[in-house]
Amino acid sequence: MARLTDLTTAAPVRLGVVGTGAMGRHHVRILSDLPGAELVGIFDSDFEVAAAIGAEHGARAFASVSELSERVDAVVLAVPTVRHAELGVDLLRRGLHVLVEKPIASSLEEADALIEAAGNSVLAVGHVEFFNPAVQALVGLGVPPGFLEIHRMSVFKPRSLDIDVVLDLMIHDLQILHALDPSPIEEIRATGINVLTDRVDIASVRLALESGCVANVTASRISGETVRKLRVFLQNSYYSLDYHEQSLQGVRLLAGDSKRQLVPHLPEIERAEPLRVELAAFVAACQGNREGIVSGEQARRALKTAIRIARAIEG
Repeated sequence: MARLTDLTTAAPVRLGVVGTGAMGRHHVRILSDLPGAELVGIFDSDFEVAAAIGAEHGARAFASVSELSERVDAVVLAVPTVRHAELGVDLLRRGLHVLVEKPIASSLEEADALIEAAGNSVLAVGHVEFFNPAVQALVGLGVPPGFLEIHRMSVFKPRSLDIDVVLDLMIHDLQILHALDPSPIEEIRATGINVLTDRVDIASVRLALESGCVANVTASRISGETVRKLRVFLQNSYYSLDYHEQSLQGVRLLAGDSKRQLVPHLPEIERAEPLRVELAAFVAACQGNREGIVSGEQARRALKTAIRIARAIEG
């Protein structure tokens, strides 16, 4: 994965941000001083909001996405999911690189349209938790999991209500699960209910993979506290990951000639803002190094699993 210091050797990537809501304004903040990136401008349906945010970070507010697209090499799309395909396909067909927030799209058909439109351009998807240093350390162990238990609980916020909790929150963990174990899903058992919205707000899922791995995943956007934790059992080892603390603590079994011994394993983790790491990977991809991003195909797979879960909840 690209380091922030790797981005100074190539020509700066001219970037624009479309959408300056809860996530978009963070993209603007980071891109305004990210090495290798030149924040050209931003667009939002509320021009006054875009102008205020642009003034704060030294970026011009554009009157239309089309006008912005003529001045940049790449665009970050931080708009509602239902608009990802509409805007993303157009930008990709213009030859621009695009990072679209997760989930990649509202449907597999829309995801396929984005992937097809990409051609030689970069299509990255904002699965920001994958860029959490603790997650990167866990994936870097290279050991397939046997069992996972994941909890992602958040207090209610009136945002992303155009999608359910599976597409809003759980999809982070589905993408990470597939990164840890790419084998196909054999069985899904799921339950979920809507509480404060007209879509599912809390869901509990059991996923069985063809490899034999089993994952129990719970996501809620109506909890009284924020909890983001993952426990994973591997062959001869166990790890507990705290997304918020960016910590990974493990225990390994050492088997000698005469005895078996449990020893702690604390992988070295350098704390970083996951969104900054994600954007650095996107800029590096625009410059030719595509290894660090979450690709359209990878994001489509997480979406496919999320859709299967939604159907299982519906019964």
